[in-house]
Amino acid sequence: MRWSIHQLHQLQHKGLSIDEMADVSELKEVDASIRDISPVRVHGRADVSAKKFTFHLTIEGTMTLPCSRTLVDVSYPFAIESTETFFLNDYDATDEESHVVQGEAIDLMPIVKELILLEIPMQIFSEQPDHPDAAPQSGKDWAVISEEEHENKIDPRLAKLAKFFENKNES
Repeated sequence: MRWSIHQLHQLQHKGLSIDEMADVSELKEVDASIRDISPVRVHGRADVSAKKFTFHLTIEGTMTLPCSRTLVDVSYPFAIESTETFFLNDYDATDEESHVVQGEAIDLMPIVKELILLEIPMQIFSEQPDHPDAAPQSGKDWAVISEEEHENKIDPRLAKLAKFFENKNES
C-alpha cells in the first residue's frame, strides 16, 4: 500500500479504489498481548487533489488476545474506520489525522499498524470461563467473584451495623 506522488496525481480525475490484504504479523513482536493476528483487509478510496491526498479506510481483521481473567486465547474481531489526509506542505496539516508527505511516496502500512495497535482493548473476557487451559478461579483464601456478587455481599465487619439499623427501624 505504497504509491508515489506521481502515481497519485495521475489518478486525480479517476480516483483510487483500495481493496488489499495486508500481513501485519510483525505486530506480535511490537505488543506481546497480541498472540496471533490474521491478515487484515484494508479497503476504501482515496480523494486526490493538487496539494492533498485523503484516504477513507476501513481495516478489518481478527486478533487473538489473552483473556484478562483466565489468560485463555480470545478471538477479537475488529473493524476500524479512519480518514487520513496527507499534505504536500507542512503548514496545511492541522490535526492528528493529518500527515505531511515525507519523500516522494505515501505508505499507508505504518498508519494501518498504528490504528490496529490503538484498537487493542484494555480488557477482554472469554465466553468460556471453565476452559481447561484457564487460570484457576479460586485458591487458598481467595476466589474470583462477579460484580453482582460483590455488590450483594455485605462486608462482615459491617454486618452487625446493618442489623443495628434493622432493629432501630422495627421499633
